[in-house]
Amino acid sequence: MQAATQKRRELKASMTAEFSSQVSVQRVGESPRSGERLRQIRIRLGITTRDVAAYSQRISSEEEENEDYCISKAWLTQVENTGSVPSIHKLFSLSVMYRQSFGDLLRVFGVDLTKIENHQLSLPLPNTYPTTSAPAIENRPISFPVHVGQGSSLNGTNLLSRIVGIWGGIPIALTSNLDLKHSTYGFIGFKDFMMYPFLRPGAFVQIDGRSTKVQKGVWLTQFDRPIYFVEIPDGYVCSWCELEGRELRLIPRPCSPCATRFLRFPDEAEIVGRVTGIAMQLSSPVQEAQVRVAGTSESANS
Repeated sequence: MQAATQKRRELKASMTAEFSSQVSVQRVGESPRSGERLRQIRIRLGITTRDVAAYSQRISSEEEENEDYCISKAWLTQVENTGSVPSIHKLFSLSVMYRQSFGDLLRVFGVDLTKIENHQLSLPLPNTYPTTSAPAIENRPISFPVHVGQGSSLNGTNLLSRIVGIWGGIPIALTSNLDLKHSTYGFIGFKDFMMYPFLRPGAFVQIDGRSTKVQKGVWLTQFDRPIYFVEIPDGYVCSWCELEGRELRLIPRPCSPCATRFLRFPDEAEIVGRVTGIAMQLSSPVQEAQVRVAGTSESANS
């Protein structure tokens, strides 16, 4: 009798030690709803706690026999009933088995990785550092052009909405904050060297449609001078602008092979807006060859 009692005590102590090492202590105010949400995901997938335990063993073996990836039936039942917070390794295993992104499972427990960038912006650092793609949003689909409309030419500068035929959802973290359907964006044509090399052919520009008045002033550097996206009779162009009476001057950068253009305003030109953002490739052999050809052509014509 005493031997049986002692065996039960040892078994209870062993189970207690397992839970204390594998399950985080539930904090004050923590809701068991997170555990219930995990249970619902598992039930919808049609897998049992026994299945989860078996699958986690396979993940553990593929991760260099790391037992931290293992999930026991008792552990999973405890989490589903109490909402205790799993370790990162066990959450990884659940992410694999439940076909949920790691960020989605973290949100179940109140951690939203999409807020990381917002917090980083509010906490600026003194030194320059490289930015990284946010893992929490890299799989979130956004509207992005996946097909260019029939008959569209990429040689000339144009509004993005004019050259795009189909909009599709593409998971791309770097442009996750862009709303290309409802904002104004432009594409610098492959033959447009008006602002070269500041704006290279093939670049995308963001346009503030509220800034349609040409500003006058003296700028300390060329980078301070506003660039405008202008609609002209033969398409669109990005350039510096000067307005004298009813004459609008489209001024290229000094390094550009293009010449200043003079148009009647507003009969022949309309300011779409001011360029406020740029996304472009800094080096391209095709673009370099094009600018050399364009420069030679300009010299011959002059």
